[in-house]
Formats: sequence, structure tokens, C-alpha cells
Amino acid sequence: MTTPRPTAVVVVLFGATGDLARRMVMPALMELRARGLMPPHWRLIGSAADDLDDAGFAVVLRESLGGAGGVPDDFDEIVARTRYVGGLFSAGDPGRLPVALSRARSELHESSGVDPLVVFFLAVPPLAFPTITEGLGAHGLAAGAHVVFEKPYGTSLESFEELDSLVKRTFTESQVFRIDHFLGKEGVQAIYTLRFANKAFGTLWDRHSVAQVQVDVPEDLNVANRIGFYEATGAALDMLVTHLFQVVSQIAMDTPYDLDDPHSVLLERDSVLQRFRPLDPARDVVLGQFTGYRDLPGVAPDSQQDTFVAARLWVDSDRWRGVPFILRTGKMMARKAQRVTLVLRPDDGPLRQVASRPNTIEIDFAGAGEIFLGLTVKAPGPEMRLSWGRAGLDLDDVPGGEPISPYASLIDDVFRGDRSLFTTEAGLRAAFQAFEPLRHGDRPAPLPYEQGGWGPVEANRLTAPYGWILQQEGSVAIPGQPAR
Repeated sequence: MTTPRPTAVVVVLFGATGDLARRMVMPALMELRARGLMPPHWRLIGSAADDLDDAGFAVVLRESLGGAGGVPDDFDEIVARTRYVGGLFSAGDPGRLPVALSRARSELHESSGVDPLVVFFLAVPPLAFPTITEGLGAHGLAAGAHVVFEKPYGTSLESFEELDSLVKRTFTESQVFRIDHFLGKEGVQAIYTLRFANKAFGTLWDRHSVAQVQVDVPEDLNVANRIGFYEATGAALDMLVTHLFQVVSQIAMDTPYDLDDPHSVLLERDSVLQRFRPLDPARDVVLGQFTGYRDLPGVAPDSQQDTFVAARLWVDSDRWRGVPFILRTGKMMARKAQRVTLVLRPDDGPLRQVASRPNTIEIDFAGAGEIFLGLTVKAPGPEMRLSWGRAGLDLDDVPGGEPISPYASLIDDVFRGDRSLFTTEAGLRAAFQAFEPLRHGDRPAPLPYEQGGWGPVEANRLTAPYGWILQQEGSVAIPGQPAR
């Protein structure tokens, strides 16, 4: 079962001066503190190659919090709990980290009367994962700790197995938290209560009622500031294995025997991932590249890297067999959105042929999240003519609480030892196995698409006969034929 929050914690943040730590991790830690969710006795130790002292790191922290919405009035009290150790950390050279960590643990034990939990957060490029992991093992720092790995945790099935084998020589699986911030989003977590606390939705959540599921994450951003990463990775590897496959596992899981038991939830999510049918690149995948990508500095003039992917995924479980899960993401598209849409089958009643659009259940998981229903309704007027309407619930307006950022939510889970929203060894292995066909010779060439559009038109065939529901948003429904 989930453990309570510890009384004391030391967070060792590797990559503490980097972009991820500044934008996400340190603001999330301070969000937990502001909400009263940080353990009362805590220390933050920043570790990076930069030659800084504690005062220099305080400047980095202040800049991070200023960009995240404001520096707390009691910033000096925060600084008093932070330390910094500069230089490289490895099995051959531990630097000053063991001494700083030992001192922090002693201080917290003295103030709290308990041994603090130690959390190592690796906000570093994946190439640094092995070096840091080996160092933690070599210097006896891993026992009893929790360790957080950012994505990508491997870039192929082979590299995943190699990295995970190394990690398991230092940590047990229960100590490892492979973070995916999509699973920490309020809208994604709302899928649980939508399904399991509302009979009207739970009874529809299977192949008998759902014709297809669309997971649509278009982005309007360029990749100019991440060319090196993108040329090495591309949209499919960057987004499918870690993010969108994991969202599908959340949607398609069977009912856990105990939703409060993280192990129960993990079993069901892993079971879904292990039922993914390997992608068929020829039939079920469309790759794209936006026009102008090859003109960006650092991109080869004949680059075949994908900046767009649409994939039709099949989940071979009793609940979902025969229902396509259609995933789409890409850069420089018409708009930014994060949407799950369950397209419902037509009703078998007398009005089946007159609905202008399919009924839908839509979960917007951007920001605080929203839930929409797309419904067939009677058009105003004296005749029985059908139209289509959409009703929404903004989760930010739900009484009883306020939204929490994905990173803050997931770090709180790390403190409590709750792994239900993290990827497991078995689940990530299954995700890579499903993705593996797209890495080999039958990978389709990326098709061109215009900036500000919706990607290659060839991707539209994957959603037939319904089309991309997100693209239809805001358009006017045509009333159906008069009912008999």
C-alpha cells in the first residue's frame, strides 16, 4: 500500500543548473512546499559540473522561481536548506557529494529524530545516467534511496535493456521511478474517476461502445533550439514510447482490484502495454516533416527525420480487441492541444442514420484539464431534425481543491513511494517491443506538410470514417434528416 510522506527528505538534484531543473523540478519542489506537502524536515543538494558555491546556486534557484511565477517572501529560509556541490560525479571520483549528503542526513536526523529518505533526481541527459548510477553504487549511496530517471530511458529495446541491467545492479525495481510528466497531468488522472466513479461512462468503456480512440497532441512549436536532440530522436521516438503509449495504458487498463494500491494499478497498466500489437509501419504509421525543417541550421539537407507521427495502435485485450487507438503528434502544427477522444459507436435505435456526427467523450489533459461530451441533439424548430452539440466541464472549476502541476504531483508520489503513475521495467520493455518495427528498414519516409497545418493528409486515412475530431472543433454540424 502507499506509504505516508516521510518526516524528512534529502533531494539530490543532478543537473541542478540545467534547463529541466530550472523550469520544472525546482519550481515543483517549491510548489510542494507552498502547499504544505513537502516533508517538514528537508534539504536540497544541487549537483552539476558548474563551478558554483552555495550562494551561486541560490541565484540559480531565485531565477528559477522567478520564471515560475514568483520568488517566495521567505526565500532566505529556503536558501538556508539548500546546498551545492560542483564538479563531476562518477564511480572513480565522488567529488564532494558524499560529504555533503552525509552532513545533510545528520542535520535532518538531529532535527527530526528519524533517518531521512534520500531522493536522487537525475535531471541530466540520458548519456549521463550510467555514470551517475555507477557512482551511486560505487560510493554506497543507493541503499534505501529513491531514484528518479527522466526520459528517454533508452532509445531502443537494446539500449533500454542495457541501461536497465546497469540500474538493477545498483537499485531494486521498487526504488526506481521512471518519470513521465504526462501521467502526472490532472486530466490524465481524471480518467480514473470518470470511469470508475461514474456508471454512465464506465459502462461505455470498451469495444462494444467505442469505435475508436484518438490521442491527439499537436504542437505549434518549432524545434530550432533542439536541433541536435531532434535530429537524433525525431517525433516518433520522442513522443510515442514514453508519452502517448503511457496515456493509452491509462485509458485502456482494466479495473484494478484496489485503486488505492499502487501495485494493483501498475499491474493493470503493465497488462495493457504487454497487449500492444507491434506497429505495422506500412499500414498503420504515417511520418511527416514540416516544410523548412531542412533549412534550419544543423539539419542535413537530405534529412529524413520525422517531425510528425500518426500511428494506429491495436490493444489485443478482451476489452479493446478490434478498436484502433490512433495517436498523433507533431511540431509546427495548426494549434497546441492535448486531447483524448473516445468516438462512440452509433446507437442501434431508430435515429441511427440521422446523426450528423458521432457521440464523443473527450478528455483535454492540457493544464488543469477539461471533460467534454459531444452529443446528438434536436435542432431547434418545429421539425424533428438532429444536430450536434458539445458540453464541457473545466476541472479547474471543480470544488474541493486546486490543480497541481504534473511534476509536483509526481515528486510527491516519489516521496510517498507511490509508483502507480510511473513506468515499470516490464511496461517500458513492452512499449519498446511494440515500437521496434518502426526502427528498422520498413520505416516509411516522412511526407512533407506545411507549417501551421495538421500534418500530411495521408494521416487522415487512419481515422476513417470519423476524421480527426480535434480538427472538427468549432465547425458547424449539419442537421440530419428528419426522423421517421
